[in-house]
Amino acid sequence: MVADSTSHFRYRLRRDSNAVIGWFRQMWTRRWFRWLGYLALAGVAALALLWAIFARNLPSVDQLRDYQPPLPTMVRDGEGKPVHSYARERRVQLEYAEYPQLLVRAFLAAEDRTFFEHGGIDYPGIATAILTNLKRDGRPVGASTITQQVAKNLLLTGEVSYTRKIREAILAKRIEAALTKQQILELYLNEIPLGRRSFGVQAAARAYFDKDVDQLALHEMAFLAILPKAPETYGRARNTDKAIARRNFVLSEMFRNGWITAAQRDAAQAMPLGLSETGNKAVAQVGGYYMEEVRRQLIDQFGETPEDGPLSVYGGGLWVRTPYDDKMQQAATGALRRGLVRYDTGKGWSGPIARIEADDKWRSRLASSFIGIDYDNWRVAAVLAKTAGEARIGFADGEEGRLPAGAASMGYRKTGGSAFSAMRPGDLIAVKATGPGVYTLKNIPEVSGGMVVENPHSGRVYAMQGGFDVRLSPFNRATQAERQPGSTIKPFVYATALDNGMTPATLIVDGPFCVYQGARFGNKCFRNFGGASGSGEHTMRWGLEQSRNLMTVRTASQIGMEPIVETIKTMGIGTHEPYLSTALGAGSTTVEKMVNAFSMLANHGRELKPRLIDYVQDRRGKVIFPKNWRPCDGCNSDDWDGKPMPRFTPSGKQLMDPMTAYQVVHMLEGVVQRGTAQVLRDLNVPLFGKTGTTTGPTDVWFVGGTPDVVAGLYMGYDQPRSMGGYAQGGSLAAPVFKQFFLESLTDRPPVPFIAPKNIRMVRIDRQSGRRVYGAWPGTDPKAAIIWEAFKPESEPRRTIREEEIKPAASAKRPDAPVQEGNGRRSDADFLDDRGGII
Repeated sequence: MVADSTSHFRYRLRRDSNAVIGWFRQMWTRRWFRWLGYLALAGVAALALLWAIFARNLPSVDQLRDYQPPLPTMVRDGEGKPVHSYARERRVQLEYAEYPQLLVRAFLAAEDRTFFEHGGIDYPGIATAILTNLKRDGRPVGASTITQQVAKNLLLTGEVSYTRKIREAILAKRIEAALTKQQILELYLNEIPLGRRSFGVQAAARAYFDKDVDQLALHEMAFLAILPKAPETYGRARNTDKAIARRNFVLSEMFRNGWITAAQRDAAQAMPLGLSETGNKAVAQVGGYYMEEVRRQLIDQFGETPEDGPLSVYGGGLWVRTPYDDKMQQAATGALRRGLVRYDTGKGWSGPIARIEADDKWRSRLASSFIGIDYDNWRVAAVLAKTAGEARIGFADGEEGRLPAGAASMGYRKTGGSAFSAMRPGDLIAVKATGPGVYTLKNIPEVSGGMVVENPHSGRVYAMQGGFDVRLSPFNRATQAERQPGSTIKPFVYATALDNGMTPATLIVDGPFCVYQGARFGNKCFRNFGGASGSGEHTMRWGLEQSRNLMTVRTASQIGMEPIVETIKTMGIGTHEPYLSTALGAGSTTVEKMVNAFSMLANHGRELKPRLIDYVQDRRGKVIFPKNWRPCDGCNSDDWDGKPMPRFTPSGKQLMDPMTAYQVVHMLEGVVQRGTAQVLRDLNVPLFGKTGTTTGPTDVWFVGGTPDVVAGLYMGYDQPRSMGGYAQGGSLAAPVFKQFFLESLTDRPPVPFIAPKNIRMVRIDRQSGRRVYGAWPGTDPKAAIIWEAFKPESEPRRTIREEEIKPAASAKRPDAPVQEGNGRRSDADFLDDRGGII
């Protein structure tokens, strides 16, 4: 039965085929039919040829399957909060499922209502566009589907021509065959340019409304949907009426398609645009010298633009974790600025910040200068015109104001006349409002400086300030300014002496010291600050606390400069010549290097590297820097899992004997209690530090801190010159550190400096350096008896009794001896060679 059916089917197929062939042969004898055949063949050939021409060299659709758009680099602070981004375009990638469906439908209503129905090309729309273009002049009207827009934006150029449209259509068909509708929409919503330098809907939502896409209201969704047509038109305030009309049309289309109700449409159409003028505030954009230094380091590591590689700063979509601490940064910035202003007050106007042409384009010239200030409500203004009684000034936002002559009466440093008389149209000046539209002149300090705050356990840099404002001067004085460190170098001179047999109680003569330099130069005689010739014999501790130059240079001469400059080099301060003047700070270094060196002292001499970047992740979350990064398993556990707690092994080499480092730190605590940094004593927390004042004086320094935070700064002119005979590190730089401490560290509990293993704490008379027995250190920082740190078998052998010390010390034994790294000291540490209490 089956065989019969198959045979019958074959018979009918042959019969019908023969009939068709016969009919075709009969018709082919007619001329008009032959011409139709030739025309059809020619048309097919032409279409094939056109397809081959236009499809030639088209980009591969495979690029879209693994498409990686250029994304900004995001920077997070020490707590993981986004604080800055490096971007020339606003871009954020989301998955299709993260876009609200109502938002998707708004874009479909505006751009491609039949998106889910067509195969990539809207043929009725193309016919309508062709007819429209035949009736009008100017830019052709398009009929691009969303798929075609994806093809144009990601794989083609924006050329306006029918050739590009044909290539776009061919590519759209290929895209539809390779990707799902949801994948195409995801590419579109992430990449469509929407104005305000934003690409993609999430970036535009932040740029126009400062919201994420899941927070948008219906009328805001509809507004974003109108932007692909003309973002630079609809996004401007002067075109509000056009934007509202177009937005309301989109809302009507959404209603017509049944995607919203009439009530939703009417409520949304009644809403104003509500555009944000401040842009995206989700990222703080803290900026400043810190983030500029992070940017430099990232560019050195990964390159700047996509042309430099797929992981570039501007396009690689990197996620950067930094130690940045906003509280400390604000405190450091404010303290340094106030210190600079305080020093500069009363010295007159230093002149204009810069100059521009005061013509009808002054506003754009001022805005493009990128000069600004964020200090104490100061603003940068351009002098537009000036009369005898006042100057007319303007700001980058177009606002104008008045500067009365009496509000600019401070003296001009260069001429001695008034600042107002020296002003000229086109000058950029700093002003502060005193009333509506009325301003007073402010002066940007001519003196500058830099400051760094570091963790002495890890080298992580919490804060960095490289001048008054990075928009006034991008030169980072914290990392780039090579300055003489002055007396802040002395701790490393004495550290070398401690490694060569001396102790904090060693007596050194504070007296005249000269070196013969040959027949040509004769004797070189050193002197103490202020010209004092000396005061006799004192302990090393006293010499460091009081910063006595003669004691320092005598020590350097005794032990030799070669080991001293080697210590300075080993501690990362710099490579200096073995001259005695180097022991007094005649070399050069940076604030960053000095703060790191002091941090290593507090870290018991273990190596640290200043670190502004903890780690860098690529756009998929993989850690790509540093190369040896390893995750800490268990560090983020909510509850203890019963396993051993994570332990971090110390990193870095041992650059200095830990006992030597602690001895230096212990002496530097005395600098705060009794020496040149006594201004910090009333903070009543364990502090160590050293002031510095260079010859001139041209620079003033302070470096020091607590066991957990070390900070340092210098102040001085960019072109070194005298700051005045009264300028000293203790009176200018140390108060800046004090202000920083009060604003950022007072909420931390006091932590003592911990002694390393084998350090012996011995009671001595701080004047003579001799061991004391029968009495104990008192609470007065200027008490005669103190605890001193000694290496084993280096304690003083000579002792004195209590009655020999003036003033007398308390005879009460303290309850809590100083702690060591391996626990509290035993009673044996309080015994002298005869077994008695020391």
